[in-house]
Amino acid sequence: MIIDFFLGFIKIHILYHASKEPVFGLELIKELARHGYHISPGTLYPILHRLLNEEYLTIETKVVNGKVRKYYRITARGKRALKECTGKIHELVEEVVEGR
Repeated sequence: MIIDFFLGFIKIHILYHASKEPVFGLELIKELARHGYHISPGTLYPILHRLLNEEYLTIETKVVNGKVRKYYRITARGKRALKECTGKIHELVEEVVEGR
């Protein structure tokens, strides 16, 4: 059950970082681990594919050091979703963490 809650947080993290600059899988795995989310590529890539299919992200393929790397960037739809989530996060923190 806990993983279901964290998957929502992970998606928000992905959208947030993709809003700052294009991101790729390994970079996201390391960034998420920094926040305590230790996920495998087998967990991350289906999330990325779903965000792509739902048009929250776009993808650009580049060759880096002879290897193909997929960079993910937020879309206008993703920005709207992130903005809405941000408001809900503030509301949740006030109620649950700060006890208001």
